[in-house]
Amino acid sequence: MVVHLVSFKYRKDVDDAARQDHRARLKALADIDGVIDFKVGPDFVRSPRSYDTGIVVQFRDRAALDSYATHPRHVPVAQLGRDLSDSIVAVDFDA
Repeated sequence: MVVHLVSFKYRKDVDDAARQDHRARLKALADIDGVIDFKVGPDFVRSPRSYDTGIVVQFRDRAALDSYATHPRHVPVAQLGRDLSDSIVAVDFDA
């Protein structure tokens, strides 16, 4: 199993509606083939080091992660995340 973690720090001008829309679009990716589990949510601690939204996705294997990265439903959502964010961090690892 592969775990994919991503955190988004939105630009200051991104309003709450746009943030919620992004999270909803992310959640809609949960049924892509190879996804075992998909969690997305807003940060509630709001410390200076916190990011605004995080996802934790479990994939069947590395091939499923690679397929997800180029999936036609994922690509525009990934671009939206880049457009809304000042910073994005990610880590992928075997679990």
